[in-house]
Amino acid sequence: MSVKGKVALITGGGSGLGEAAARVLAREGAKVAITGRTLDELKEVADDIKKHGGEALAVKADISKPASIEKAIEKVVDKWGQLDIVFANAGINGVWAPIEDLTVEEWQETIDINLNGTFYTLKYAAPYLKKKGGSIIVTASVNGTRIFSNTGATAYSSTKAAQVAMTKMLALELAKYRIRVNVICPGAIESEIDDNTKKRNVEKEKEPVEFPEGSIPLTDGKPGKAEDVGELVLFLASDASKHITGTEIWIDGAQSLLQG
Repeated sequence: MSVKGKVALITGGGSGLGEAAARVLAREGAKVAITGRTLDELKEVADDIKKHGGEALAVKADISKPASIEKAIEKVVDKWGQLDIVFANAGINGVWAPIEDLTVEEWQETIDINLNGTFYTLKYAAPYLKKKGGSIIVTASVNGTRIFSNTGATAYSSTKAAQVAMTKMLALELAKYRIRVNVICPGAIESEIDDNTKKRNVEKEKEPVEFPEGSIPLTDGKPGKAEDVGELVLFLASDASKHITGTEIWIDGAQSLLQG
């Protein structure tokens, strides 16, 4: 599954799934540009990739601000002259709370980053991808696509469901340019995204659900690893998936089949 010589943009590339994907793609010969809001974190990952023989660029960007991600994409193309792969991965869990407790500002922040940020990323990347074709991979979630039992995750789940719809719309729109657009839906994965989850008053509204044998059947209850997602991104970025577009792929060890 070679991506040698291709240029990949990865949002949220300083940690978690984005970092894992950056390392896997660089290992297979791609030039990787990682974006995020913390430049020191990005530089640490990029420097380590370069230390191991890969090519990497750290670019500070806030995907919730159109001008910021537009400039970041321009910087990548200015450096390497092309863009072939976009992994629109950046996002937050945000605040999980009953609907009357969830503030308008909390709702809007999740929408701005997860949904608007994905739109801005793909909008400004599309003109470059159209030149030679390429692959877009979006990170959604099992929440909002198969699982609806995480009480209070209304804003988060709404953005994840919308990302799936966006992917399918763009898969048809961009097919004539040989651009494939797919979406991955991770379940429980070892990453830092849970660090930005703020839960408030959810227990009083939660429906009782019990999984006495563990909630992830394939791995005896253990979460997947970020590298598992990285390998999936590699597959979708490479020509090995050249006839796959407009498709959501759940990577969750059957978790969502049990909990959905």
